[in-house]
Amino acid sequence: MNVVVATLNAKYIHTSLALRYLKAFCQGEFDVDIAEYTIKDPAMNIVSDLYARRPDVVGFSCYIWNIEETIVVIGMLRKIRPDLKIVLGGPEVSYDTDYWMRRLPDVDFIVMGEGEETFKHLLQELSGERKFHFVYGLAYRKGEEIVLMPGRPKLNLDDIPSPHRFPEDVPSLASRVVYFETSRGCPFSCQFCLSSIEVGVRYFDIERTKRDLLYLIGAGAKLIKFVDRTFNIKRDYAMEMFRFLIDNHGGCTFQFEITADIMRPEVLAFLQEHAPPGVFRFEIGVQSTNDLTNSLVQRRQNFTKLTRTVTMVKESGKIDQHLDLIAGLPEEDYVSFRKTFNDVFALEPEELQLGFLKMLRGTGLRLDAERWGYVYMDHAPYEILGNDIMPFDDLMRIKRVEDVLEKYWNAHRMDRTLNYLIREEFPSAFDFFQEFGDYWEERGWQKIGHQLEDLFVRLWQFLQRRGVKRPDVALGLMKLDYFLGHKYKPRKIWWQFGLGKSEQAEYIRRAAERPHDVSPAFAALGLGEKELHKHAVVELLPFDLAAYEAGGGLREGPTLLVVYYPPEADAPASHYGMKLRDAAAV
Repeated sequence: MNVVVATLNAKYIHTSLALRYLKAFCQGEFDVDIAEYTIKDPAMNIVSDLYARRPDVVGFSCYIWNIEETIVVIGMLRKIRPDLKIVLGGPEVSYDTDYWMRRLPDVDFIVMGEGEETFKHLLQELSGERKFHFVYGLAYRKGEEIVLMPGRPKLNLDDIPSPHRFPEDVPSLASRVVYFETSRGCPFSCQFCLSSIEVGVRYFDIERTKRDLLYLIGAGAKLIKFVDRTFNIKRDYAMEMFRFLIDNHGGCTFQFEITADIMRPEVLAFLQEHAPPGVFRFEIGVQSTNDLTNSLVQRRQNFTKLTRTVTMVKESGKIDQHLDLIAGLPEEDYVSFRKTFNDVFALEPEELQLGFLKMLRGTGLRLDAERWGYVYMDHAPYEILGNDIMPFDDLMRIKRVEDVLEKYWNAHRMDRTLNYLIREEFPSAFDFFQEFGDYWEERGWQKIGHQLEDLFVRLWQFLQRRGVKRPDVALGLMKLDYFLGHKYKPRKIWWQFGLGKSEQAEYIRRAAERPHDVSPAFAALGLGEKELHKHAVVELLPFDLAAYEAGGGLREGPTLLVVYYPPEADAPASHYGMKLRDAAAV
């Protein structure tokens, strides 16, 4: 029997852990082939590839991000292969399964919940006596009747073979995200999350986990993302894993979902002292800082302790943090969400992910939707369209915040400029992103693409239109951010240089002849005039750059900005400020 398990990933760099578990669990009895595509792939290309594999059984792993595209593929497959057995599994079809069986008559079976054992048992029955009523956790058709079998007991996780040892995966390990789990389940009961449905947390054997990680690191993996819902729920376990990864990281980066308010001080102190820079990334779901909202969705959170954790991690300078928010939770209106956003933005995360509530099948919040007046999309991703206190108009306003937040803050294209504007020119971070997002949509820019210089030009147009107290400072910081956003000397700029060509040449000559006038660090480069002409830019700034970057605030007086782009591959640009007595001084 030729068996293929397939999924449509959100991006090419993503990999499906679920498919690899199925293949590993069936190995020895069934030879299961893995087929991965993306939601951007044309359906005809996917169907053609699956058809060429000549399967007897095709299983699709289904999530909110791929279910509608998967349905199109299933419909086409059924037309050209009426004899094919089509199986669905995954979180999107594990709830309201009767609905899915009725909506998708082309589907023969649905595996509900944890799928390894159920899928293997189904294959055994398909290749044997076809007694599907023995397969717990399975939905199947019996003539016109739809049969939903009771769920099966949870697996002993150590009975599942490793999903990480397939030789065919090795060539792509360095270029794709490797998903990894050390546990299943979640100790919390957040009513908007599917993880709240499963009671308790089960762990894989820690020595097996370490062996798999060593194999992946040795085979060239560069990014391993742990999918555990709360990696740090057991302090001793988390500490042992952190120590192990610090000792054996081999240049790999590890990303974890952590619950920040339960992170113990001794764990934080250990990471501050021992974590190598860039090896760990933390993803922290804050969602809301409204206490009533958190209580209504059964989310226990101590924001004071969360702030302590995020601040200590931030101060270490070693671990990037990705903080998540959800707009549209119960009793969080536009004003309350503005406060939530500003509370979290004040923690200065490297990335702030602004998401919108989705009414996932099986969650308590979806079952209780009428209580809060929720209206939401009928099909995946089931995003809300409003509720009693957050109308569609307000959601659309917050969507505009999300748009510019992604393009500017999360992309880190002009951190110095944004920090200045938010601190000195706007009432709050939220107000900056809201005003800019409104202007962005008013100009129709959401409908077109953007090069790097376009993003600077559009921000500058907005600032000129709105008016700011110190446009000269904002423009100076934008110039610095623009120069430092390039690996090589930029061929064009989007503003008119403050220096003429002869003045630029004179300043470059002076920097080459008297480099200590710029700074000792610049002098240590030992650059000649010819090299500076080729690999450096100079421009005037209206404030003392060195004082500003040292935290001394804005000090008046012109500074010559010198930015040097080393010709070596991947070497970062360096910048220096030479204080001038007046703008015309040479």
